Amino acid sequence: MNRRATRAGSGRGGRRRRGARKWGDAMHYGYIGLGNLGGHLAMSLIRAGHRVTVFDLNSSLAERHIAAGAALAESPGDLAEQVDHVMTCLPSPAASEAVLAQILTEIRPGATWVENSTLGRDDVLRLAGLARYSGVRMLEAPVTGGVHLAARGEITVLVGGDDDLLALHRPVLEAIGGRLFHMGPLGSAALIKVITNMLAFIHLVADGEALMLAKRGGLDLKTAWEAIAASSGTSFVHETEGQLILNGSYDVGFTMDLALKDMGFATTFGREFGVPLDLAGLVQQTFVKGRAAYGGAAQSTQIVRLLEDVLGTDLRAEGFPARLE
Repeated sequence: MNRRATRAGSGRGGRRRRGARKWGDAMHYGYIGLGNLGGHLAMSLIRAGHRVTVFDLNSSLAERHIAAGAALAESPGDLAEQVDHVMTCLPSPAASEAVLAQILTEIRPGATWVENSTLGRDDVLRLAGLARYSGVRMLEAPVTGGVHLAARGEITVLVGGDDDLLALHRPVLEAIGGRLFHMGPLGSAALIKVITNMLAFIHLVADGEALMLAKRGGLDLKTAWEAIAASSGTSFVHETEGQLILNGSYDVGFTMDLALKDMGFATTFGREFGVPLDLAGLVQQTFVKGRAAYGGAAQSTQIVRLLEDVLGTDLRAEGFPARLE
């Protein structure tokens, strides 16, 4: 197994002492969470030449990372003990908090926790406070644009946190993303990420209705998709996820449960800032119906199936991919 073979001696409280990293040595990053999104982000770091140790509860997800040159840790705490900084991409705030608790038992003071997960702003500020108490600083860096862009290292990175931390970790953030936006202090990236996801889910439901109108109106769906893509009515969702709908795979790598988590964050922001999110509320209820019909693990693009099933009309067309590349 590609793992550090020896450890330094134990320090106070059972924590292992490590020598200071020598000037000029490359920083060593740990990556926890190798699912649909995090697995691609970690691979981008490895391809860019960064020194990386990985961990996931499903150890089989780490096989391609190890083959590409990463080391494998036995646990989040084991990973944190070995590296200079830790990055995470996890499915929920509860998962992030649980992993953070394990990281903080071993990570060196002065390290950074770079969080690629989508969290609520309150979660970000609370977890940053827990990290700070242990001498660890947080940089929030959720990503947006889809799994296919993450696979190509071209996903957009939304950053919240201090300028000096962004400067320190900019090389790894630029390795995972094609565009980077520093939104402001901690919590800022959480807000803009929720806004972008809210818009994407609204566009998805609207695109399903538009395609169904074209189909029931007797139009060729392939030509209709192309015409919409070339019109003022197009959207990123139409041009990407619309293809997966027309193929019938719906394979976007994002679930109904995750969509509802993000829509829940959006409605919380709406209440906090006094913004009536009428359209977002309707879409959120549509996703509640979608989860009831197909399950929380169903692809978020399957929300369009609600309309297909009610009308007994599918939205299939030739020439569209099963997955985005």
